[in-house]
Amino acid sequence: MFGPNVELLAAGRQVIGLDLQSHGRSPASDRPMRFETMGDDIASLIATLGFERAAIMGFSLGGGVALRTAVQHPDGVERLVLVSTVFKRQGWYPEMTAGMDAMGPDTADQLMQSPRHEAYWQVAPRVEDWPVLVRQVTELMKLDYDWSAKIPGLSMPVMLVAGDADGLPPSHAIEFFGLLGGGTGDAGWDRSGMTPHRPFLEGA
Repeated sequence: MFGPNVELLAAGRQVIGLDLQSHGRSPASDRPMRFETMGDDIASLIATLGFERAAIMGFSLGGGVALRTAVQHPDGVERLVLVSTVFKRQGWYPEMTAGMDAMGPDTADQLMQSPRHEAYWQVAPRVEDWPVLVRQVTELMKLDYDWSAKIPGLSMPVMLVAGDADGLPPSHAIEFFGLLGGGTGDAGWDRSGMTPHRPFLEGA
């Protein structure tokens, strides 16, 4: 998903790319797919690899997993970069949630000609598990959630990255930044009013 960006990031730091539950090289799991359990997976991986803490970046669904990792295991997260990530399901544009709601069992067949299926075919341990992945993702995307009460408690620096034509409106990113304590006033000449968090809104 990150393509050549991984090499750019790895030029200055160690980068560990991972495939979430039932994604890519990870074998299909028979447990329900949830942001919370995958957040636990990330924390377990960090510990298993022998790291005390790690900087975590996630995009879209992976951003939700990264956010839950930080909420549930804050001591293991050094900093957090969330790309195209919402803190509540209603943060997406209405047409996005409508599209998620419309996905069903036939979505796996519809996506057979997509680049995502081609990428899965190249690396999955059992390519016939494609319908399992699609079913789990579509079920997850239908679940309602609102983690707004957890956002103010995040102590690690957080960067929010969103585009001007993203799946979420810029207003949601600003609301997210506000929950982190940002955007409430002038920083002052000595920058004492600045938070450690940063929003990054990219124009087309």
